[in-house]
Amino acid sequence: MAGQEHSHGGDGVEDMALTGLTFLGLLLVGLHEYLQPLPPGLYWAALALAYLAGGVPPLLRALRELWQGHVLDIDLLMVTAALAALAVGAGLEGAVLLALFSISGTLEHRAMGRARRAVEALMQLRPEFALLQGPQGVTEVPVESLKPGDHVVLRPGARVPVDGRVVEGTGRMDESTVTGEAAPVHKEPGAAVHEACVNLDGVLVVEVTRALADSTVARMIRLVTEAQAAKAPSERFSDWFGQRYTVAVLAGSVLAFFIFWALGRAPSEALYRAATLLVAASPCAVVISVPAAILSALSAAARGGVLFKGGAALERLAEVRAFAFDKTGTLTTGRAEVTDLIALDGDEDRFLTLLAGIEAQSEHPIAAALRRAVAARGLRPALVREVKSHPSEGITGVDDQGALWAGNARLSARMGAAMEPRLAALESGEETLVLLGRGAVILGAATVADAPRESSAAALVALREAGVSRVVMMTGDRRPVALRVGGALGLKPDEIEAGLLPADKVRLVEAMAAEGPVAFVGDGVNDAAALARADVGIAMGAAGSEVALQAADVALMAEDMAQLADARRLARRAARVIRQNLVFALGAMVVLVIGGAFFELPLPLAVLGHEGGTLLVVLNGLRLLADPIRKG
Repeated sequence: MAGQEHSHGGDGVEDMALTGLTFLGLLLVGLHEYLQPLPPGLYWAALALAYLAGGVPPLLRALRELWQGHVLDIDLLMVTAALAALAVGAGLEGAVLLALFSISGTLEHRAMGRARRAVEALMQLRPEFALLQGPQGVTEVPVESLKPGDHVVLRPGARVPVDGRVVEGTGRMDESTVTGEAAPVHKEPGAAVHEACVNLDGVLVVEVTRALADSTVARMIRLVTEAQAAKAPSERFSDWFGQRYTVAVLAGSVLAFFIFWALGRAPSEALYRAATLLVAASPCAVVISVPAAILSALSAAARGGVLFKGGAALERLAEVRAFAFDKTGTLTTGRAEVTDLIALDGDEDRFLTLLAGIEAQSEHPIAAALRRAVAARGLRPALVREVKSHPSEGITGVDDQGALWAGNARLSARMGAAMEPRLAALESGEETLVLLGRGAVILGAATVADAPRESSAAALVALREAGVSRVVMMTGDRRPVALRVGGALGLKPDEIEAGLLPADKVRLVEAMAAEGPVAFVGDGVNDAAALARADVGIAMGAAGSEVALQAADVALMAEDMAQLADARRLARRAARVIRQNLVFALGAMVVLVIGGAFFELPLPLAVLGHEGGTLLVVLNGLRLLADPIRKG
């Protein structure tokens, strides 16, 4: 079967039409030979129909592959076997071979086209027009014309045209098309919204944050397309095997013809036996066994909101026995809340506007908590420019009065600031401490608390029960904060690493990888290096950090930890199906070759065995489509 699933051209309707014509010709030929002889003209027309409809498309594909510099492929092998059968007077057997090859090719094409149809379905989710709010009122404009900073109006029932954030209004939104989350999500000013989600109620004004080409759906389409094109190691092996083995089979069949002839067989009988061996030894089932399972698993995962960047990531995840997790926004909700506020000069409002102003351009959950606290008091963040992020430390900037910084004790120490006595008690607490200062002077502090996700504890238990031997939580937070969160998730103190910089996370992941394959799960910019270093990087919430998404091998579209255990279970099941398919395909091929070489295996049985085996491994791989990731 081609071994080159991408080589099947045309759409499904064209494939089915050609298969139907092949079978029509086959039925007429079978009627002639077994039930009622047909007029000679009709018989030869039926035979020509079966051979042309079933043989010309694969022959053209094979010639195109040769023209493009590729080696001989299985399409040419099948056409050669059918022509050899016709040459020895076994036209019916050749027609059966082409008909079964055609129907298995159609089945393969439809199965492998699931990812392509998923992309087409995503494209259909995009609205064509948006309501742009401007100085002259609200006007309808093409979605392609929207740019970051534009304001669009979302009426009830409307799909979000591009990624953005709510600036006015409140309401509920159906995000199931993007994240897999079944329950509607409440949106208020400051909340992010993603392209293709549906506004259920309320009128929202949304500020565009990404152009159409960089939106959530565009990224999903790129991920699905790349996953379809990228080949897993076992897929590359099956392609390598199929291409080289095809040449060996053709040469072996020619050699077998001369051997049988030399042993006293008539030329027609020797050609019949050689044609039988050609069919029996064809590696169609071996070549299609791996992509049938890989692409079915990728499609099932994508339908459940988990996107793998190719079959290699799927295969590696099945081997992982150790998981490392970022804490904030991954194991926790990432929706932190300000629990305490201390302004050393006594002006809490001024302190909070400065703190929220310097954090205004940060994607960190703590920054979002500070922005919500400012909004709750009816204040506006101060204007801070020249903002620069310092991963796992904090952020610096400049306002009208000079340089400003906000962050943890590491950044405070780097600035030469001494801890104020009033803040020392907060530093030893179980909540995250954010300090604000100018140079060596601390202006005050805020404490922020983040709660574990509801799904996190159960997901960690599921991973352990599925054979994961080691789980580690990594965070830049202080150890008391990490112990509070880790304890709520059932983690032991020796499974918690706190006070880490991004380089520390990379170092710990490398140490874990030295003992076996390791996966790292994170969501933020400061997780990118660890995501890239791990054997499998998993981005939590693909609608979030672009940097994390690019560095990861797997993207969980919903912020639901249960998807992780489901994705690993699917990966392990796919690995089992691949092994089953390869063992069955190789075993069946060996049996058929032995039968053709030493036991006078009839050509019809070789055809049925070959194509039947191919269909079985494809169907076995398609079983993975019924094993989706649970949503929401």
